[in-house]
Amino acid sequence: MEEQTLSSRILPEPLGADLSCAQARESARTTLAGLDLSPVAMDNVLTVVTEMISNAGRHAGGATAFQVTARAGTVTVEVSDRSTSPPRIQPWEPDRPGGFGWRLINQLATTDVHIHRDGKTVTAVLTAAQSGQS
Repeated sequence: MEEQTLSSRILPEPLGADLSCAQARESARTTLAGLDLSPVAMDNVLTVVTEMISNAGRHAGGATAFQVTARAGTVTVEVSDRSTSPPRIQPWEPDRPGGFGWRLINQLATTDVHIHRDGKTVTAVLTAAQSGQS
């Protein structure tokens, strides 16, 4: 069976200020439309996309690049931003909203952070078991 790769890349302008979570989710939906993902699997991917774009906006001035790639057995979400500070899991604060995004991303995917001179790229890989891809 020939391996199929589906990919979508968005380079937001200007410098990430205009990329919304809704736009990123729509791009991911379009990219993954040809795959036989269950509704739960698609929700997992879209949750990771939303949290990564939201985190880039909230903590790093906005995304400078966004890419979703599907290959046999994996869905990879990559978000770049201008900050060189790596994401960190926030302590639980029941009286304060938010602070759960990075924890949630790490529960749904395997993550990696690459720091470079222009900022960082955060990569989340959902495996077939995590994404529901057959």
